[in-house]
Amino acid sequence: MFLGENLIIWLVLALGGALAVGNVAAIVRPPEKKSDDADLDRAPVVRTVVMAVVGAVAALWALASLVSG
Repeated sequence: MFLGENLIIWLVLALGGALAVGNVAAIVRPPEKKSDDADLDRAPVVRTVVMAVVGAVAALWALASLVSG
């Protein structure tokens, strides 16, 4: 297969990890200043936590799939 048998699993791992880390970073360290009036002061906490959990679950699932073979 082109680019390996586990390509989709590696992609899910990368996207899930990026989703989790990016949302946690939005909570921990919000932007210092707004670029315009449409920007929020901080990220919506509930939505951000839910998306971080979804990303973490996807990354852990992909990691388990890679380890199990």
